[in-house]
Amino acid sequence: MPIEHRRGVVVLALVATFMVFVDGTIVNLTLAQLATHLHASRPELEWAVNAYTLTFAAVMLGAGAITDTLGAKRVFVTGLVVFTASSAVCAAAWSMSVLNVARLVQGAGAALLLPSALVLATASATDEHLRHRFVGWWAAAGGIGMAAGPLLGGGLVALVNWRAVFAVNVVIGIPAVIWSLRSMPAVARGSRRLDVAGMGAATVLIGGLIFVLIEAPARGWSDPWVLGAAVLAVVALLGFVWAEQPRRAPLLPPGVYRDRGFAGAAAQGALFNFAFYGLLFAMSLMLQQGRGLSALVSGLLFLPLTGLISVGSMCAAPLAARIGRRAVLGIGQAALAVTFLSVAWASTASALWPLALALVPAGFSSGLLVPTMASQSIAAVDPALHGAASAVFNTSRQIGAAVGVATFGPLLGVAHDLGNGFITCLVVAAVATAFALVLTVVTRPARLAAAQPV
Repeated sequence: MPIEHRRGVVVLALVATFMVFVDGTIVNLTLAQLATHLHASRPELEWAVNAYTLTFAAVMLGAGAITDTLGAKRVFVTGLVVFTASSAVCAAAWSMSVLNVARLVQGAGAALLLPSALVLATASATDEHLRHRFVGWWAAAGGIGMAAGPLLGGGLVALVNWRAVFAVNVVIGIPAVIWSLRSMPAVARGSRRLDVAGMGAATVLIGGLIFVLIEAPARGWSDPWVLGAAVLAVVALLGFVWAEQPRRAPLLPPGVYRDRGFAGAAAQGALFNFAFYGLLFAMSLMLQQGRGLSALVSGLLFLPLTGLISVGSMCAAPLAARIGRRAVLGIGQAALAVTFLSVAWASTASALWPLALALVPAGFSSGLLVPTMASQSIAAVDPALHGAASAVFNTSRQIGAAVGVATFGPLLGVAHDLGNGFITCLVVAAVATAFALVLTVVTRPARLAAAQPV
């Protein structure tokens, strides 16, 4: 592969990864305008966030297998087209129903993009050291995108309106599709066969599970829709187990889920997203509806959090090389758990500066965690399974994010008591992060010691 094409592929893969994670968080700063302009209720606002998360997680496992089977370029271009087209529909939406359906499609496009972007980036590496470096860049791009969402969202909402948050994807996506079709070199397909039955069962299982977790707190566990989704998820689980037994190339290869380091990283990723995405949702509503701040001011108040995530992401790889990934995870999780409690205390002050100051260590420790968890999960498996491993890892994270938003929404409470509800959310986030720290302490990776740090 010519050097200029190699660089172009890596850059495009990182940009796509950035966009995928930006859209997981950027919509939080549109919630107040959506409530006003489209007359959205609290459950509809939760779905504006979680519709993307639901299909992102549900399609992710299948997307990893498709990438390993059909080739990264084909899957990447398809995902980019779906993501761009659905973003255009989101920007033009005239009702919350249209917006949330388009968000469902957008999440499916994101699921196709993420594992194929990783494979494209690492396929251009000329040696193992460069491969690990590209994995670190890919993880950092996702962490920075996740962090940049609130600030970008606040700025776009303030300068234009909520529609600009989605329109920007179209502006970036169309040139990216054209470049991909004309100049992106093809990456050799893997030898795995496509497990269609396993893909279908996994998609229904994860989609049904997330629907139950989102809707049960609001509708009640006895609601027909919740019960129906739960039954569907159980049937899909049985179907998945049945479909995977005779497969020579199962959707979930044993080399992925049997490694203790990978399993630990996946669980920690779910707990982190539970706390972080729940915090973004709760804090956005607390600032705008509880304190009456504008989207721009709210976005700027997220800057200590988002800006320091970027710094932490860039420091994660060198620090892991010096002291090891487990040490970085332990330090980051301990600091983040304590910081959540500090943010809870700072939110009770009438001035905004204590809250902004408390968010600084939260941002830096989150920045350390995201790429370290991602690098640990990928390094634990064979390079031939990177697509499947990234899919499983990010599926667990998206399930955690959906549960976080669904949990923090009711905990936040009604509009006149958002302050106390916000404190409750932060205590729950601290407990989840402390549990992730326990997992770091008790989990000793089997293969990870032989892998390079990043």
